[in-house]
Amino acid sequence: MVSPSHSALVKQQPLVLKYHNGALLKGKIAVNLIWYGHFTPTQRSIIVDFINSLNSPANPLPSAAAWWRTTANYKGGLSTLFVRTQILDETYSMGKSLKDIHIRALASKAAFGSSVNVVLTSKDVVVDGFCMSRCGTHGSATVKTRFTYAWVGNSETQCPGQCAWPFHQPIYGPQTPPLVAPNGDVGVDGMVINLATVVAGAVTNPFNNGYFQGPATAPLEAVSACTGMFGSGAYPGYAGQTLVDKITGASYNAHGVNGRKYLLPAMWDPRTSSCSTLV
Repeated sequence: MVSPSHSALVKQQPLVLKYHNGALLKGKIAVNLIWYGHFTPTQRSIIVDFINSLNSPANPLPSAAAWWRTTANYKGGLSTLFVRTQILDETYSMGKSLKDIHIRALASKAAFGSSVNVVLTSKDVVVDGFCMSRCGTHGSATVKTRFTYAWVGNSETQCPGQCAWPFHQPIYGPQTPPLVAPNGDVGVDGMVINLATVVAGAVTNPFNNGYFQGPATAPLEAVSACTGMFGSGAYPGYAGQTLVDKITGASYNAHGVNGRKYLLPAMWDPRTSSCSTLV
């Protein structure tokens, strides 16, 4: 009788984001929003409320603030985000087709210092690599001084199956029914997911020498290392178990300010070396 081989049972390696000894964004961090193109006041309020929710412990659990507190487990403690400046560019001053150089130029319009300058592009703006390889990004640049910036696009008309999943059926993979967006806007609720991803990355890996796994040119970061996970039991093509609003049928996992609800992606927790979801 041949004894069964155990060599096929490969234990999954723990996910470890290595700290590369660089500076992190800690303490009070201003978020400056540069709105490029046309956004309705309601769309803008969904995003602003999200940022403000990250620093609002009074909201019911599970909360956006509880999600953000995972960043306190990274070296240096918590970073407290608040919206400081908003710039509206509704005239498409750089056209409707942008490259990275345009994103950096737009980001440089806001003040520097302890801040992340976030460029948000409307659904009719094409950005290099948008939908093909990215839904948002973050980086740093130097204009007199070094500053941190991020960009997220509204994918509603260009690629909601890629950049607004799970609120739209995916382009590839299992065609499960999409979830109902918690704020009734597939494009902007998708932007919240991607904004959460890049802002967490900007704080924990602002200058490409913070926390990440893999090559610095294509790093897996605090949230991008946990892609597609929103609730317990998640697997590729399935977002996991979420909470459901009894009235609207919308899926969410975080309470925010002004009665908002959000669906936030899993974040890697350094204490457990695992992707942590709110529900």
